[in-house]
Amino acid sequence: MPALRFIGSTSDEGDCPTLYEIEGTDQVLVQGDRVTSPEQLAELRHVKPSETFVTVPRDLLVRFAPRATPREIIPFSEAAHLFQEFRHTAWRLETRRGYATDRRSPKWARWQAGEDISAEPSTPWREAVAAAVATGRRYERVRIVDSPMTDGQRFLLASSPSALASGEDIRLLPRADAELLNLPNTDFWLFDSRLLARLVFGDDDTTLGIILSEDPAEIAAACQARDAAWHRAIPAHDYAQTSAP
Repeated sequence: MPALRFIGSTSDEGDCPTLYEIEGTDQVLVQGDRVTSPEQLAELRHVKPSETFVTVPRDLLVRFAPRATPREIIPFSEAAHLFQEFRHTAWRLETRRGYATDRRSPKWARWQAGEDISAEPSTPWREAVAAAVATGRRYERVRIVDSPMTDGQRFLLASSPSALASGEDIRLLPRADAELLNLPNTDFWLFDSRLLARLVFGDDDTTLGIILSEDPAEIAAACQARDAAWHRAIPAHDYAQTSAP
């Protein structure tokens, strides 16, 4: 059964009305109040027994309905150039409770053995971040974390000092706050507020690829999510201090 991807909602309470994308298809699922008026139902045309009907505010469709044909999943490597070509900001939202790439890394085993992984040798990624930051560009990310944090989230927090030292600005946001803010339930990179790279994962947290989009509705929703998350998120250094045993 294809998974649902949260697109957006105009509800302040986090319930309906809401739009979802049915992952891997060109179908959109609409959540709203069921139509029960006999008079309205009688006016509907060509109704199949399997169909039901809901009402949603026009604003929901204006703000969040996709306006472009969905793109195919591509390997992450095909978008690597975006991390060199962006002009201002590369912004990441991390929503998952763990990542397969972390669990498969040698650093994971050392961390589980009790080693301090806060200061690690430089990597090509951190060198690229430092070079970009030196030119005035920004790498920023918000990680949604659970309470208590999962092993994957604690691992990333333990390894964050070296990423911060390279120039990344990393902040953490409790999942309860993310849900109140109606943040997306999928990871993405947002480049210069104009290009979205949404990450697609398998059931085992393995990255399957990315989907690129310049759809105005998707970009606007991603910008809104960024602004809301960034305002409430806590700098990683401060979060580490408050969560220390």
